Amino acid sequence: MTTLVTGTGVGPLLRGWREQRRLSQLELALRADSSARHISFVETGRSRPSEEMILRLAEHLDVPVRERNALLLAAGYAPRYTETALDEPGMATVRQGIEQLLAGYDPYPALVVDGSYTVVAANEGLGLLLAGLPEHLLTPPVNAMRVTLHPEGLAPRIRNLREWRGHLLHQMERQIGLARSEALRKLYEEVAAYPLPEGSAGAEEGRGEEGPEQYAYVALPLRIEHDGQVLSFVSSISTFNTPMDVTVAELAIETLLPADPATVAYLRSARPTP
Repeated sequence: MTTLVTGTGVGPLLRGWREQRRLSQLELALRADSSARHISFVETGRSRPSEEMILRLAEHLDVPVRERNALLLAAGYAPRYTETALDEPGMATVRQGIEQLLAGYDPYPALVVDGSYTVVAANEGLGLLLAGLPEHLLTPPVNAMRVTLHPEGLAPRIRNLREWRGHLLHQMERQIGLARSEALRKLYEEVAAYPLPEGSAGAEEGRGEEGPEQYAYVALPLRIEHDGQVLSFVSSISTFNTPMDVTVAELAIETLLPADPATVAYLRSARPTP
């Protein structure tokens, strides 16, 4: 994934991150146990920060791991974080852990995506929801946002598409603000331009034909129709704690947990018998 940055050298880059986080030099200095004068000197190029100072500032600015490497390179230092492909031998433990986690969620849908929402792993529960979609959306690399919002994807099946679409676009906007990725911005522009399916349940405002909701959801549900049954899920997203590898840092595990007893019963009944 490419990163959209402004300026050259570590000073302008740090200033860009600080301004994006809407912090003054004094606020950042207090958080990083430094001084506003030193922060100013770093941003203007009058002072070369140490590796430790760069990483400390990056931590307090919530700079993604990939961009922390970019800051170090701009200052003339070697990258601190590795970037290991998920299929390499050194990532075997990570792959095994992901597979076990996804299998443990079956029959509830679960998937793992990278920083550009490319699906890197999924369980059988998700496959149930994707059944019947056109091949061009399911040919690897599969993108979770395209599959969900494309008019030939899940969009026509989502009963509260307007609400769910707004939630996903807001999620992407926030991610763009954190990562400043040009590739992610292009994906956002693509999926945001998809039209709402006309004359389908996907264009409704979020109520099924059965009338008012029977359950008080704890979070915005995804209400999706499957074989004539309206299923309701709440989404949960998990990431790895304090990752030291760029690939691992950008992985997110999303689980769709049943939001009502009817969905639980349907998923269990639809699960293949071992």
